[in-house]
Amino acid sequence: MKRIIGIDPGLVHAGWGIVDVEGSSMKFVACGVLKVPTNDALSVRLHALASELQTVLATHRPTDAAIEETFATPNGASTLKLGQARGALMLTLAQGGLRVAEYSAKVVKKALVGNGNAEKQQVTTMVGMLLPSAREALGSARHDASDALAIAICHAHSVKSYSL
Repeated sequence: MKRIIGIDPGLVHAGWGIVDVEGSSMKFVACGVLKVPTNDALSVRLHALASELQTVLATHRPTDAAIEETFATPNGASTLKLGQARGALMLTLAQGGLRVAEYSAKVVKKALVGNGNAEKQQVTTMVGMLLPSAREALGSARHDASDALAIAICHAHSVKSYSL
């Protein structure tokens, strides 16, 4: 059995979602959002992200990890900060001994919805259809958590996997 954690990186809210996969069977384990205070220095915020993710890893003990690739925004400073948050999260996953795969948002959306330009609500709806037991958790969570589960599902269906 594989336990996959998907990460939707962000500096203010980073989503995480975990699924168990055995053969063609997939089961929802947990999901949530790593929240970081926005008024702290960047280094403190990155440390907080890493610390919160370490807690999730210790609690749920995933065997594999997948993370969304950074996309460029018109605001270069925002893109750079997102990349720094993603780097802190990837380092934390690697330090936990996890194999980490990377997927673009378009690839994740296409894998789940069949359309690389799908809206967030379409992704959330499909995650709920594939993981019915996650619906309650997703009802009160931000889209970051459903996006993270979508990344985990995409990885579960993919042959793409990287070793450390």
